Amino acid sequence: MATPAEHDLTLAEAESNKEKSQVFGILRFQEEKSTGEKASTTTSTTMRAGDGRWQAPIFALARKASETFSGSSSHVLAKVAEPTSFVNEWSAQALRDPMAMERANLLNMAKLSIKGLIESALSFGRTLDSDYPPLQQFFVVMEHCLKHGLRVKKSFLGYNKSLWGPLEMVEKLCPEAGEIAASVRDLPGLKTPLGRARAWLRLALMQKRLADYLRLLITRKDLLSDFYENSAVMVEEEGAVIVGLLVGLNVIDANLCVKGEDLDTQVGVIDFSMYLKNDIDDYRSEERNGQIAAILDQKNYVEELNRQLNSSVHGLQGRVDNLEKSNSKLIEELAIAKNNIIKLQEENHQLRNENTIILMKAQQQLEVTQVDVDVELDTYKKSRQGLDEMYNEARKQLREECQLRQDVENELVVQVSMKQEMDLAMKLLEKDIHEKQDTLIGLRHQLDEVKAINVEMYSKMQTSDDGMKQKNDMITRLEEKTNQITATMKQLEQSDKDLLSQTRTLAMSFVKCASADTEHQYKLVKDISF
Repeated sequence: MATPAEHDLTLAEAESNKEKSQVFGILRFQEEKSTGEKASTTTSTTMRAGDGRWQAPIFALARKASETFSGSSSHVLAKVAEPTSFVNEWSAQALRDPMAMERANLLNMAKLSIKGLIESALSFGRTLDSDYPPLQQFFVVMEHCLKHGLRVKKSFLGYNKSLWGPLEMVEKLCPEAGEIAASVRDLPGLKTPLGRARAWLRLALMQKRLADYLRLLITRKDLLSDFYENSAVMVEEEGAVIVGLLVGLNVIDANLCVKGEDLDTQVGVIDFSMYLKNDIDDYRSEERNGQIAAILDQKNYVEELNRQLNSSVHGLQGRVDNLEKSNSKLIEELAIAKNNIIKLQEENHQLRNENTIILMKAQQQLEVTQVDVDVELDTYKKSRQGLDEMYNEARKQLREECQLRQDVENELVVQVSMKQEMDLAMKLLEKDIHEKQDTLIGLRHQLDEVKAINVEMYSKMQTSDDGMKQKNDMITRLEEKTNQITATMKQLEQSDKDLLSQTRTLAMSFVKCASADTEHQYKLVKDISF
């Protein structure tokens, strides 16, 4: 006697077989209808369901699709528990909207094709070639999905439906797809747009980017509206579901030879017998679901690890390139710095030679200047001795004149007016003499300062080149001061002569104005004056 669980499992298998038979019956009806009436697709766009759009992420649908692939006994029991009214409702809605029925049929065929392709690839070594029947049927199903709702374009030869138009737009959305498009255009055996579209699908599958490229395409509804009707699979929610299912194809490896294959004349007919499996195959496939899920997880982990390693390799390669560039720049800068150092050393050697020459010339000029300064100092000393002698003589004469002035004042008491004039003159003379004495004292101090300055100049001339200019300036100033002193001494001599002449004049005038009894004093003053 069978257990309740086995009874439920048997009912679930029977229900699934019944649904499969209904689906394939509808698909046969669709094939007959599409071959008989081509214009029905344009008139049925007004009968489609509401204008709702699917907003869920594509990867969530992919996860949902993968869950449908790896369904276990719990999913089967859940399916048994579903009411049969849902199937009847769906059938009624499909009869009301033929385009919705076509989209549902294509979605179911895509599910079966992708599921069968993944299971067979994982069971028989994963690497697929062009002659593999499930892979050929997968491309046929994808071709039907992409052709559904495709707008008819007028040309010179009539009406034409081309898949190459929307697939060629992927190149603008993703620059990485440009390599595939360029390879397809360069293939010599392809002459029709349909052949190029078939080659593009095969290259995208080998690149494992088919799901990514189609995902970018279906997200641009504004671009798809130029190629598809509003009720097409690629525009509606079923297109997003199919793209999510295509993510599972990244676990398989395909090695397809596109160059030698005749893709222009192939006939895309779906072989439904491949998907009509018996109960034994279904039972075995359910047993292998756990193994397939584990293998898929391992495959995804390895691919993710490979992507991370590739990204790290690219990052390290970029760093290596940057380091090589910086190293080359540093080498160039080092060579430039070495050349600059050599030039600076040559300039330094040249400047040192020039400095030694300048020092030798400055030393020679210093010796010549020192000799001139010594000669000028000797001359100044001799002239100073003469000035001292003259000053002493003038001082003696001044004393004698002062004595004579006193005698004359005592004798000339009578002439008060003349005496006052004489006093005033004598005061002026005394003031002039005092000023001359102060001038002589200042000149002595200046001579002492000149000696100190000469000593400092001699010490500075030995230590600095700039001191030479300062000492030359000081020597010129000393020469000017010496000239000034000489001129001052000449002025003093002239003033002494003038003083003597004034004294003589005053004495003569005094004697002339005096009485006859002062004749003896007049002779005395005359002798003194001369």
